[in-house]
Amino acid sequence: MTTITLKRTTSTDPNFKTLTAELDADLRLRNGEVMDLYDQHNIIEQIDTVIVAYINNVPAGCGCFKYYDNHTVEIKRMYVRPEARGNQVSRRVLNELEAWARELGFRATVLETAGKQVEAQSLYHKSGYERVPNYGPYANLPDSLCYRKQL
Repeated sequence: MTTITLKRTTSTDPNFKTLTAELDADLRLRNGEVMDLYDQHNIIEQIDTVIVAYINNVPAGCGCFKYYDNHTVEIKRMYVRPEARGNQVSRRVLNELEAWARELGFRATVLETAGKQVEAQSLYHKSGYERVPNYGPYANLPDSLCYRKQL
């Protein structure tokens, strides 16, 4: 039986650091040199709103959010290990991030993904996210797709 557990933690969590390093490698493999433009936007310093998902006590995926404005957080660093995909880990992580943001008084989320991240696009669409014009640092990045959801 597969048991999925979610842990609220911070960006100092060693499992989060390992998972985001795997995410960076996966993104570079998928997107190639364009990641030179995107890497600067994926730096996570000190974030206190991180979720690490475990399947049978083994780290399986992660995500976090950071302050965007007084009403909105930005979802970042969503990742599920290949061997853990198909178990609803990403949906569970996203739902938990949204719940946590609501608990803290935020009313919306925004996020960015790349055109080649078709799995992510599907997750966000199924989770009620709507495409919006590219915002902030992604405004002029050609492969960025930005989304927003009211909580």
